[in-house]
Amino acid sequence: MAELWLFLVALSVAYLLPGPDMILLLQTGARQGKALALTTAIGLGLARACHVALAGMGLATLFKVAPWTFDVVRLGGAAYLLWLGVQCLRANMLPALDTANTPSTVHAWRAAFQRGLLTNLLNPKALLFCSVLLPQFINPHAGPVAGQFALLGVILVAVGFAFDCCYALAGARLGHWLARNRSAQRMQQWLFGSLLIGFAVRLTFVQHA
Repeated sequence: MAELWLFLVALSVAYLLPGPDMILLLQTGARQGKALALTTAIGLGLARACHVALAGMGLATLFKVAPWTFDVVRLGGAAYLLWLGVQCLRANMLPALDTANTPSTVHAWRAAFQRGLLTNLLNPKALLFCSVLLPQFINPHAGPVAGQFALLGVILVAVGFAFDCCYALAGARLGHWLARNRSAQRMQQWLFGSLLIGFAVRLTFVQHA
């Protein structure tokens, strides 16, 4: 297998770049607390595992053969990010920041998990990222290709989950700070909401390579 450390560096750079996953985790942590943000991270992790499996089955090839399938997923993902951004802008942030007194219902856990799952699963760029990156680090002469692909996929999901947990915890810390700085709460709400809408617009107009 190619240099594993180089693969880890490539993953770290990718996960450090701002994207809808990061913003969703920061927003959830700030508004709903650490536990629900970590639940969102679990949803994101499952979505990445699905992307790895789909990449292994060659779904990215389908996108190339039938570009309309890529457009369907792309527009669906953009619509979902737009909906999340609008919900963020419309949310009543001020009372919700008192996360210590906010009960965690079954519905809240399920909604947090689904937000993470759908945000990543409906992003075709995440699938293409797996399809393009993983083969670059596979050596056909180093053993079974399927085993190498599976190992790299597990590492991709694990590293992504580690970064997601950090963002979730950072969001929770941000929420505690915002609770003591009421004037910054509305700014945070509009910033995160606008970023999610911006990612939706970018995904709408992205072209499939």
